Amino acid sequence: MTPTPALRLAVDIGGTFTDTVLVEGTANILASTKTLTTHGNPAEGAMEGVQRVLAQSGRRAEQVAGFIHGTTLATNALIERRGAHVVTVTTEGFRDILEIAYERRYAQYDINLEKPDLLVPRERALTIRERMSSEGEVLIPLDDAAIDRLAAEIETSRAEAVAICLLHAYANPAHERRLRDALSDRCPGLKLSISSEVSPEAREFDRLCTTVANAYIQPLMQGYLTRFAQSFRDAGVACPILMMTAGGGMCSIDSAKRFPVRLVESGPAGGAILAARIAAQAGLEQVVSFDMGGTTAKLCLIDRARPQTARQFEIARAARFIKGSGMPVRIPVIEMIEIGAGGGSIAAVDRLGRLTVGPRSAGSEPGPVAFGRGGSEPTVTDSDIALGYIQPDRFAEGFIRIARDAAEKALTKAIGGGLAICGTEAADGVSRIVDENMASAGRMHAVESGKDLGARTMIAFGGNGPLHATRVARAAGVNRIVIPPNPGVGSAVGFLFAPVSFEVIRSRYSLLDRLDLDAVNAVFAAMIEEAAAVVAQGSGGAATLTRRSAFMRYHGQGHEIEIGLPDRPLTVDDIEPLRTAFEEEYRRQFSRPVPGMQIEILNWAVRVATPDLPAPRLPDTAQGRPATPAEHRPIICDLDGRTVQAGLYLRENLSPGDRIDGPALITEPQTTTLISADFSAEVDGIGNLILTRTAMGAVQ
Repeated sequence: MTPTPALRLAVDIGGTFTDTVLVEGTANILASTKTLTTHGNPAEGAMEGVQRVLAQSGRRAEQVAGFIHGTTLATNALIERRGAHVVTVTTEGFRDILEIAYERRYAQYDINLEKPDLLVPRERALTIRERMSSEGEVLIPLDDAAIDRLAAEIETSRAEAVAICLLHAYANPAHERRLRDALSDRCPGLKLSISSEVSPEAREFDRLCTTVANAYIQPLMQGYLTRFAQSFRDAGVACPILMMTAGGGMCSIDSAKRFPVRLVESGPAGGAILAARIAAQAGLEQVVSFDMGGTTAKLCLIDRARPQTARQFEIARAARFIKGSGMPVRIPVIEMIEIGAGGGSIAAVDRLGRLTVGPRSAGSEPGPVAFGRGGSEPTVTDSDIALGYIQPDRFAEGFIRIARDAAEKALTKAIGGGLAICGTEAADGVSRIVDENMASAGRMHAVESGKDLGARTMIAFGGNGPLHATRVARAAGVNRIVIPPNPGVGSAVGFLFAPVSFEVIRSRYSLLDRLDLDAVNAVFAAMIEEAAAVVAQGSGGAATLTRRSAFMRYHGQGHEIEIGLPDRPLTVDDIEPLRTAFEEEYRRQFSRPVPGMQIEILNWAVRVATPDLPAPRLPDTAQGRPATPAEHRPIICDLDGRTVQAGLYLRENLSPGDRIDGPALITEPQTTTLISADFSAEVDGIGNLILTRTAMGAVQ
């Protein structure tokens, strides 16, 4: 008897909508839905979505064998400053690490410079007498009297959480661990984060910022995750819940409670994983993923089916596109650019008479004006409704009623009056500005990475991604777009293909020519043991793969390049191949290596993960069969602003090989795909929509 494929749930809580997907086996999507995010208690919106997909599929909660969850709660808590009252503890003499930061202004000539808010004012920056050397030797011991004095100061400060970051704790964590244990005994109930566990890397400022961010959101996230898990246990979901991380892997809820900073940007990571899988299926070498939701838009560069990754990013930049204006955190992360351009982004006329869009968002509460939930300021979604791109009778599975008249009136009042234009012209202006903002952000991100956006295929998803894809692609110079099945819940679908993984990094400085192989191999053994223990909590004993790497640079440089290592203990025979690999990667990035320079290694890293799920290649499909529209609807052409008749197609009625010429709208339960007049679409063998810019578009 053939066993019944396991059921798996994925829940992605965003700023506006909560997406829920129920899958049978590896990739058979039984049901999916979008519910409005309930900010007072996010689990309520998630529960509504889970109950809805179970009802649609005729399944029960007790049958669910896998549950993956991603949330913006950690990100929003840091951005909106809704975390705990945090105290920092640093080595005596280093109280002002946060104040000094990088010792530079991120905008040198800006006389109104706004400094990044690093969460902890100087009066809550405490110190303790102790000292480690950079080699991990104890220079000044930590004594009980100093701990007693510190505990008294912490109690006086009424701290809810403490971020401990002692000098060179990455080399020897003994003092941090002892201090954590002692404070836990003296101050019960206090949440304690130590840098040697959160971010055990050199560079005190970055390490402290990461530890502060972890401590700041830890009480909130621990409470949220506990309640979330309990609510689903009460509803009959018996399987463990795994959490999506910013690095594109999954971890257990217990790991997430210890390191909640790794949950920052977890939702967008799922979208990048989905795009990478589609790229692997289609054999696409160069891809840009475009994920536009209700609050933000995210773009990620993907090469050879691997999303671009990084070790550092900034939270809540004071100046959105200026490096150094935010709070740096050093965690494994899928690198992407995110801007405040979603369906809920608010449009307005500023005091100089300019039309602006975002970054303020109406979110789900109150939401766009057309939703009738109390919103009064026009949004991007209101503009799309006024332009005819969103059909009121087919929106959001019928669970949200929208009023086109209300959207048009709000646009006329807020924008048309200030610019002496009608509501439709105002909607067209809002659409053009937000699309150019997203395209500009994508071009900038590609240039900063030394890559060409125009040569890539765009993979678009999210509640608003398919609706804006052709317009953003045109502005960005992209000529080919892929819209996967169920794009409205794309990030949640991506969760289901993520591996259970954990990455550990350690700083241990050495010149390549003087490498202590025994010491390095001992560091790797300890890291692998730590990462494997975390992965085992969520993998159910599944087989794992280990990836080792070294972060290398020329002597005296300030930044490193990641170089892959063999998955075994290093030997003396690996030294020269490692040198060659570094110089080849350096040549690839900077045109040529530097002869005669010594090479040094600052950090060593290990990633333990379950294997990626296989991505079957696309079947061959005969193309070019014209599809028949269900009807025609008037829309405003995004090329010239004229009213045109667009064919309306239901995606569930399309078959592999069908072809559609723009202008057209393809509707499905959670989103709509706009095929502009200069694009055509074909359906491939697994139901992807392949949009290609036509000669007409190239001429214009």
